[in-house]
This record gives sequence, C-alpha cells and structure tokens, in this order.
Amino acid sequence: MLVFSLAGPAQERREAPAGGGHGVGGEQHIPAHGPPPARAEKPKAPARNNAPAQRTFADKPGHPEAPHVHTNGKWVGHDTGRNDANYHLDHPWEHGHFTGGFGRSHVWHLAGGGPQRFGIGGFFFSVAAADIAFCSGWLWDSDQIVIYEDPDHEGWYLAYNVRLGTYAHVQYLG
Repeated sequence: MLVFSLAGPAQERREAPAGGGHGVGGEQHIPAHGPPPARAEKPKAPARNNAPAQRTFADKPGHPEAPHVHTNGKWVGHDTGRNDANYHLDHPWEHGHFTGGFGRSHVWHLAGGGPQRFGIGGFFFSVAAADIAFCSGWLWDSDQIVIYEDPDHEGWYLAYNVRLGTYAHVQYLG
C-alpha cells in the first residue's frame, strides 16, 4: 500500500467518533473498489410541512449517521442515482481529472484545509455542499483518505475516510 503525505511531523490526534466497529470500515478496512452504479433512482420520502426529507444512514445499531462502507464492501448511501440534484454540476471536470491514483493502493493523508478546500499530495478537492455535515468528524490535518471514482455523478469523486469508515462526494479543484 502506498501512503502519501505532504503534512508535517505527526500531529496530536484529537478525539473524534471512530468507525471500525459493527461491520463498518475503519482503520483496518479499506474498500477494494468504489461502489457500483446505482441500479435505480431511490425514491425520496415526501416532505412534510415544506421541510426537506431527511435521509438516514445508520442502517444498523452502532453504524454512523453518514454514508459509510461495510467491511463486506457495501457502500451505504450511494443509491440516489444519476439524477440526484445534490451532485449536479453545470461544468463537470471544470478543473480537469484527478490523476493521483484511485483505490486502496493509494492512501493519502489530509494535509490541511477544510471541507471547502483540502489538500492531499499537492492535489486539492472540495466536499459537495450536501455532504459537508458528513465530514464533521474528519481530522483535516491528519486523517487518511482514499479516492474512488463515482460511477453515477459526473464530475465527482468519493473520498473515503479510513479512520471513520465514512465517505463524501468531492470535486477535484486541481
């Protein structure tokens, strides 16, 4: 496994919720591949009182309330299909394509920033607005992430947080 980092010396780790238990990824599991394309559009629950429908991701007791990957390779939450408005881009690939390497043989260390702009190995990304809340436990100066191609949403990649076993849609910034 290759591990890439532009971060400085090891930094003190702050406590944050950890994955790895109850069949969810975590520090001992990195998915072999990204999710398959969604088979069909997942119906959205009707909104009540004009409030948007709330999705849940904790599919079993102890699982995170964020998109995550089971140790059996199931990507929970990547099921809304190509027409999900949360991941529509008017200009997909506006900044080009990420060429740093995909999958578990390319583990990157977050080297600072935050959800609006973060760096790994000299490449920069931004988390989709709809996914920012799912990154609240990420350690932006030290967590390991793995990038996967998104089979459904043009212009997006999936950044898997190795420590937590969760992921978010990210756009390549260059």
